[in-house]
Amino acid sequence: MAVYLLKTEPGDYSYDDLVRDRKTHWDGVANPAAQMAMRGMQKGDEAFIYHTGNEKRIAGLAKVVEGAYPDPEHPGLTAKGDPKRVLVDLAPVKAAAGDATLSAIKADECFADFALVKQSRLSAMEVPPKLAAALKKMAGL
Repeated sequence: MAVYLLKTEPGDYSYDDLVRDRKTHWDGVANPAAQMAMRGMQKGDEAFIYHTGNEKRIAGLAKVVEGAYPDPEHPGLTAKGDPKRVLVDLAPVKAAAGDATLSAIKADECFADFALVKQSRLSAMEVPPKLAAALKKMAGL
């Protein structure tokens, strides 16, 4: 089981919205590197939901209930024959109870090479297993 981090502006769609809806498709990811991460997402994987903007924190944990599938709003294929854009379906697991803020993450040396720190604009990324465990602990998950 892999773990990912997905960013969202809480004013657009927050972890609380995911809890309310009980399930959603994750869309709006256009960056090719972020799309590559999403293409790897499979049913059963987990995803930290990270609020951007003024919050800059992990808000909760979600489960991938449907792995990557073509985004009907953006049809077409890449040069490799993959769907141009993909979506995944998520369901909430648990709201964060800890203090997994960007500043706390940056202050911990173990995250120095983490994509959240090094590529701040990337909206979807895989989280290495050791970092996933550390983030779960930090976020109270």
